[in-house]
Amino acid sequence: MFTKKKLIVSDVMLGLDQFSVLGEQAILKDAFEKMSYWNLGISCIVNSEKKLLGVLTDGDIRRNILKIQKTLSQLFVDDALIHAVKKPVTVSSSTSLSQAINLMEEKRIWDLPVVSNNNTLQGLLHLHPAIKALLNES
Repeated sequence: MFTKKKLIVSDVMLGLDQFSVLGEQAILKDAFEKMSYWNLGISCIVNSEKKLLGVLTDGDIRRNILKIQKTLSQLFVDDALIHAVKKPVTVSSSTSLSQAINLMEEKRIWDLPVVSNNNTLQGLLHLHPAIKALLNES
């Protein structure tokens, strides 16, 4: 008998060439440009071995603009990593899609970095395609 395969994160996640991935030396202006280019409100910051160092979202930037009280031109040249969340919520590529969506709902986030056991960035799970895939699975 044929049984339907349950979807996992790797079935739906965006590849590293489909969202904003920044090196650790990137400035905030780079994050703005990449987030705008990919039309996603997140940048993952990695080192040279692609280890995830932090996540920067458009919400983080908005909150920091209000808190820091720098001019935009001063903020643009800040290191992006300064404004990033250093211990973001992540999932593995083998996590079930429904479990990952539940985690996103619980944490009230739209995106989850997908990492390996040694914290190497593998991709990004974005809420909209994840929900679409889950709905199509039913």
